[in-house]
Amino acid sequence: MTDHVLIERPQAHPGVLVIRFNRPEKKNAITADMYRQMTEALVEAERDDSLRVIAFLGTDGCFSAGNDMADFLGYALSGSDEPPAAAVFIKALAKATKPMVSGVDGLAIGIGTTLHMHCDLTVASSRSLFKTPFVDLALVPEAASSLLGPAIMGPQRAFALLAAGEGFSAEAAREAGLIWKVVAPEAVEAETLALASSLAAKPPEALTSARALLRADTKTVLERIDRELASFSRQLRSAEARSAFEMFLKAKGR
Repeated sequence: MTDHVLIERPQAHPGVLVIRFNRPEKKNAITADMYRQMTEALVEAERDDSLRVIAFLGTDGCFSAGNDMADFLGYALSGSDEPPAAAVFIKALAKATKPMVSGVDGLAIGIGTTLHMHCDLTVASSRSLFKTPFVDLALVPEAASSLLGPAIMGPQRAFALLAAGEGFSAEAAREAGLIWKVVAPEAVEAETLALASSLAAKPPEALTSARALLRADTKTVLERIDRELASFSRQLRSAEARSAFEMFLKAKGR
């Protein structure tokens, strides 16, 4: 168990489970252990009837810089046939039946962006930046973002974000439909938890049913995740991806 992810049940917000990134010294870059802990939290939330809403939060100035590149490079070089912990987490996100909200302040890179496509309401600070440099790292979109992104934003905005690697400001993300609301940085957590509490107070069966009707079919989403994963895995082991990762790590002085 790592303290790089904090799983909280705030007393002031009954029925809410908070999954909080807590690795600010690495801009909340996500390791395999962090993915495993978040997956366990999602599975537990599905089983526990007292939990009605899941809220994702980061730290001051950073939601998440995405995958820990050293961790991912290690997986790529290992030759393992097991699915990466990130893929298991992404499938747990897609299977979640309870409402999910998220609060973003600052950087939201890679999975730090695509995660919100699985959330029902996202609040972001005015200084937030959403960016997915998949192709720049010789990779492909993940988390069913190649399906959900065009449905949410339209094909051109989705291409700009997911393939061209263009960064979206908070206001651009709101206009694209990726997030719901832009607030001041100091208001992100309070606004996110207030939304979570409001949802947790609603009739749970009706809310779950309404959510299911509004969202893409889970089977279709999981099929797209598998299709992306096959492409992602091939690219992850490619010479161009290794070169891109090594250049990234060298630039970071690792």
